[in-house]
Amino acid sequence: MRRREFNILIGGAVLLPLKVYAQASGAAAPRVGVLWPGLAPPQPPRMESFAQGLRDSGFIPGQNVLIELRYGAKDPQELSELITELVRLKSAVIATFGDFTPRAVQQTNSSVPIVAVSDDVLGSGLIGSLSRPGGNTTGLTIQSPELSAKRLELLTHILPGISRVAAIWDPATGASQVTMTEQAARALKIKVQVLEVRRREDLTDAFLAAKAEKAQAFNVFSSPFLSSIAQEILDAAAESRLPAIYQWREHAEAGGLISYGPSLADLWRQAAIIVAKVLKGAKPADLPVEQPTKFEMVVNTKTAGSLGIIIPPDILLRSDLVIE
Repeated sequence: MRRREFNILIGGAVLLPLKVYAQASGAAAPRVGVLWPGLAPPQPPRMESFAQGLRDSGFIPGQNVLIELRYGAKDPQELSELITELVRLKSAVIATFGDFTPRAVQQTNSSVPIVAVSDDVLGSGLIGSLSRPGGNTTGLTIQSPELSAKRLELLTHILPGISRVAAIWDPATGASQVTMTEQAARALKIKVQVLEVRRREDLTDAFLAAKAEKAQAFNVFSSPFLSSIAQEILDAAAESRLPAIYQWREHAEAGGLISYGPSLADLWRQAAIIVAKVLKGAKPADLPVEQPTKFEMVVNTKTAGSLGIIIPPDILLRSDLVIE
């Protein structure tokens, strides 16, 4: 299990680790726990954007706030240990991601404030109401079920006549992405093959199963864990010679065919702004859960060309970024 402290990069210079810097300044700074449910540390632009959101709110990491980043839990027991450690450190608030991990924090400690960036905050039962969350949890919901269904529809525009799509799903995110995508598939007359990927080792079997069922494309569902193995998914998709659609633009920029979803940078920056509100005394129960208002589409025409796919002109015109 890996535990890390976050170092800030500004203008290419690495500042002192947060604990050391805070001690040098003599400040009694509150601690913000950041619990990332991936095996590897959060990839850019996540932590950089989180730090920027704190700065925008008057909290300078390493001066008047400390960031305690934890990741790498391989099972619920290790996750519980990370949560216990963040509570022991007297974290003033814990920012966490997905649906399973915020629930684990709630169950471990019912009093520490939680800012969750959730795939489906209502459907997962993390809160009772978007406008008045109640309890100790607020944050952002990224509408992953609706977006997963929308991405399936986009595949039908890019690949006319498509009839079989494999969906890569992390069960820890709950069933809502599966449910809404299957509903959309019935309307589009598409067969969706849901492939469970709980561990990195499951990925090979998932792609073999997709090949056996003659899948024509992949829809990669939203999940912090799947994001942590994004490169392996991109490599497997490239090796299979099948198109894949993703939620985050960073995956299209890294070689995926297309992405559609909110901005990662915006989400993590906004999560930090909500954290700052809690640090200033706001109660999570009274802070409405926020939702993204802007969605971006990125198309990688280089990848399309390698797969022999011609992207329709209307898709290119609607795209926020076309990678050539």
